[in-house]
Amino acid sequence: MRIGVLTAGGDAPGLNAAIRAIGEMAFRDGHEIIGVANGWAGLASDYAGAPLTAKDLRGVIGQGGTLLGTARYNLDSPPGGRDQVLAAIGQHVDALIAIGGDGTQRISKWLAERGAPIVGVPKTLDNDLMGTDYCIGFDTAISIVAESLDRLYTTAASHHRVMVVETMGRSTGWVAALGGLAGGADMIVIPEFPVTMDDIVAHLEQRRKAGLAFSIVVVAEGVNLSTLGGVELSDLTTEGVGGVRLATRGVGQFVASQIEQRGDFEVRTTVLGHLQRGGSPTAHDRIWATRVGAGAYDAVIAGQFGMIPVVRNDAVSLVPLSVVAEGQRKVPREIYDLCALFF
Repeated sequence: MRIGVLTAGGDAPGLNAAIRAIGEMAFRDGHEIIGVANGWAGLASDYAGAPLTAKDLRGVIGQGGTLLGTARYNLDSPPGGRDQVLAAIGQHVDALIAIGGDGTQRISKWLAERGAPIVGVPKTLDNDLMGTDYCIGFDTAISIVAESLDRLYTTAASHHRVMVVETMGRSTGWVAALGGLAGGADMIVIPEFPVTMDDIVAHLEQRRKAGLAFSIVVVAEGVNLSTLGGVELSDLTTEGVGGVRLATRGVGQFVASQIEQRGDFEVRTTVLGHLQRGGSPTAHDRIWATRVGAGAYDAVIAGQFGMIPVVRNDAVSLVPLSVVAEGQRKVPREIYDLCALFF
């Protein structure tokens, strides 16, 4: 059997661990693995698939990024990209494993509904896919946020400053909330539970009255600027699939400038940006990426197409692609309230 595998959307630590798991299991059973370069682009335009060898997978479990390359590729502009992918799957592979987030899995669902032998694997730093407790890359991202806060605390304390730290988080605040919680943030601002600038400044002033001379404020890049008293610009940079490149909104810088204007604080801003995507995956990401990768391979061999392996209650199970392809998993109130407990 020729089993294709691709990684689509943004890169994430742990992708290579999943690819390795799929490949090693295929080699064991005598199947061929076809690595498709640059996500859907490798199927929609000029075919960019090539067999992977055992040598290709040697030592990759601890490497960040993706050995296959990836891209944010819009299959609907110009029209016809999805049909090109559907045809390419039938021509070049017997089954396809698509590793990616909600956009990738919506495409996978569309293909499966038209008979494509496809299985998904959940990947997104935002950790916001429905139906799964784990997505590849999330644990590494929050570990990087926590380590960054550890480092920023020392300079914040030394200079009695407010440090505003902007994290990834398009429509949900998982990275900000759990990374901030692990790093001891003094206030965490996420899309699910909007606050105003008055709320933020009041919290900082309350800390100062309590004798706390410095603060760390973590802000998810996707929070609503209008709620904070800002203005959403209409000429923001967009990504290849049409979504706004959220880092260009300047949320962290806006919050920092407002804190300085509204109170007697010295403020600095740190935008963690792509640092959250880079470097070696944590052990947690390596282990669970391996497990969901193995689950995807098992699904292919069993002919269970249109499915995706997810993590629930520390176990891997198969669910239909429709479970993860629609909607977003939001940070629950109990986690946000826990973050807010630590003054």
